Amino acid sequence: MTDKIRLGISTCLLGESVRYDGQHKLDRFLADTLGQYVDYVPVCPEYECGLGVPREAMRLVGDPAAPRLMTQRTGKDLTDRMLAWTRRRIAELEKEELCGYIFKSKSPSSGMERVKVYNGRGGLSGRGSGLFARAFMDHFPLLPVEDEGRLHDPGLRENFIERIFTLKRYRDATAGARTLGPLMKFHETHKLLIMAHSQTRMRELGRMLAQAGKGGLAQVRAQYEESLLQTLKLMATPKKHANVLEHMLGHLKHALAHDEKQEMLQLVAAFRKEEIPLIVPVTLLAHHVRKHKIAYLQNQVYLAPHPLELKLRNHA
Repeated sequence: MTDKIRLGISTCLLGESVRYDGQHKLDRFLADTLGQYVDYVPVCPEYECGLGVPREAMRLVGDPAAPRLMTQRTGKDLTDRMLAWTRRRIAELEKEELCGYIFKSKSPSSGMERVKVYNGRGGLSGRGSGLFARAFMDHFPLLPVEDEGRLHDPGLRENFIERIFTLKRYRDATAGARTLGPLMKFHETHKLLIMAHSQTRMRELGRMLAQAGKGGLAQVRAQYEESLLQTLKLMATPKKHANVLEHMLGHLKHALAHDEKQEMLQLVAAFRKEEIPLIVPVTLLAHHVRKHKIAYLQNQVYLAPHPLELKLRNHA
């Protein structure tokens, strides 16, 4: 990648004391570990729209599909103020070239999902999204988004981080391209990574590029990017990963000795049954790829789609 990934994030998750009670919600993994590889663009809707710190607590009230933002004690309606600020801030964020966004869970302004919406009598009328989060996701529907709560799940964490790294590589690979060449090279090196999410979608993307002469470059790139990002949202299961690993072994069948092949097959089977983490068969497979110099496999991003230090493939 040419530079760090730019990622939007709720300001309090970086340790800034901007919450309604003057506290923060520092997330060490996001700030210290992932923070080594990204440039964060911090956003705190409530603080930035001028509500101050500390401030009266707020909640969503009314229809979960279109809730109002109300202060809890005095019942002041801050919806219009928040939405006016949100429109301005999203216009600014359009210029930031973000590859994703991490929201603060449960926040009436920044909660991505399942934020409590009250009926005005103290009871719940349902759940929805924070006002800023909803507007952001509507405006950037393809951008990878998560909240810090969901990122505690190892599978969701790996999926999100894989998506932001892939989107950055895609943008770097195709920036300023005047032909389909860079896009086709990107697809070739990412085929097995895409296959781990959906073999069907991987083939569809290949056909899209094969028929690309029927549309303009801009149209093809837009269609490819949309399909790519939608595909990567599909979770890569142990079964899908195991299929990819077995596919890669097919390229090594004439290079490996019988006992080496059996060892790999045993590791893949153990991973498929979730007895060992993905990093184990991938590490040994990568060793064989380097040793035997299998060019097609050496160029596959699947073997290292994100920094090893993030330990995203270490969970069983």
